[in-house]
Amino acid sequence: LALYFHIGEREEKCIIEDIPSDTLVMGNYKVQRWDIHKQEFLESAPGLGMFVTVTTPSDEVLLSKLYGPQGTFSFTSYISGEHVICLESNSTRFVALAGSKLRIHLDIRVGEHFMDEFVAQAKDQMSEVYFSLEHLMEQIHHISKEQNYEREREEKFRKASEETNSNILWWAVVQTLILISVGIWQIKSLRDFFIAKKLV
Repeated sequence: LALYFHIGEREEKCIIEDIPSDTLVMGNYKVQRWDIHKQEFLESAPGLGMFVTVTTPSDEVLLSKLYGPQGTFSFTSYISGEHVICLESNSTRFVALAGSKLRIHLDIRVGEHFMDEFVAQAKDQMSEVYFSLEHLMEQIHHISKEQNYEREREEKFRKASEETNSNILWWAVVQTLILISVGIWQIKSLRDFFIAKKLV
């Protein structure tokens, strides 16, 4: 997931990611500040910090940390479901200008590692085949986790559907019994009425 969005200083922006359990998630971001004089976003935003908070589906805080104007954060999910990732700018130097417009570039990778400088250097020293195999094994592991998560969701949906169908069937049986009971009661009432009036 790679995107950018605009926020004001000290304003919070949240995104929701549906993540399988036991999955590494890495986020890379960069903050740009709007320059009123140049009428454009500056390449960097010195003096700004970015407060990153990650909340699990059970509302437990998984990550809560203050970073600089550019950085990388990571966490590992321990339960599957919708995780809420929130970013909030934190003015550290330009307090007087707090409230100006910011552009946040955000890249989130689920189950995948960023190519940092160390990995890039290691890639030069490793053979291409070995590096490709490592990457392929990691992708297979991630796909397997995704499939297991989808199976869990499908199983929950199937159980809910079966319970609904069972409830509908029992409701139909109850309705039929009520109709039969009302019909028998009406026939008995009419018969008693005719006997009382000596029509039969």
